Amino acid sequence: MVERICLSGVVIIVGNYGSGKTEIAVNLAVHQKRRGINVRVADLDLVNPYFRTREARAVLAAKGIDVVLPPERLLQADLPILIPQVAGLIKAPGDLAILDVGGDDAGATVLAALHHVLAQLEGKMTMIQVVNPFRPNTGSVEGCLKMRGIIESSARLSINRWACNAHMLDETTLDHLRFGNQFMESLQKASGLKVEFVTAPHDLVRQIEAGQSSWPVLPIYRQLVPPWKKAVGFATGMDRKE
Repeated sequence: MVERICLSGVVIIVGNYGSGKTEIAVNLAVHQKRRGINVRVADLDLVNPYFRTREARAVLAAKGIDVVLPPERLLQADLPILIPQVAGLIKAPGDLAILDVGGDDAGATVLAALHHVLAQLEGKMTMIQVVNPFRPNTGSVEGCLKMRGIIESSARLSINRWACNAHMLDETTLDHLRFGNQFMESLQKASGLKVEFVTAPHDLVRQIEAGQSSWPVLPIYRQLVPPWKKAVGFATGMDRKE
């Protein structure tokens, strides 16, 4: 069902801290590349020093995915270094340009700084809010809608899609995924916004796809892990049709 995820142009990934949006950005880029789409990714997380797209740049580069970053010596620098490169990417996104944005309203301020470019795409881009219903601030429909308002206000842009990333890290079970699907049914109804896709750990995808998801399922091969853990290789899963 991952083949049903068909995105193009500029796709902005936002969400609250701990939602897993960066892991989604990395996995989404790889899976869209597998469809033959030319993908570029911009790391706009200027708030969180850990688990940023740039940490997976070697994996992405090996898949032929360009990651827009400052020069190596300036990787810890902030917004002014990134704006010219990202503005160029937005103006000429190619097949697909994924912008991975920092968490909450603080992370979304980078989008306001790019408003002069992004405003030209209003209605022509996809801005996806990632929701993990097991996080404190998004554990209810009301909490998700409140977070949506906070991010939109800070970004000066409108969110127009949801993505569900219901997980408990290594403890994720099918019950967690089923709950996430039910939760998103309620959120979609309350907001009027479409759910673009839901996620599942790669080893649970087949079970959750078996008539249990109303939306495409994006398999997650965890790349952003603590130093004592090893990232999950894409090779085995990517060689077969999910």
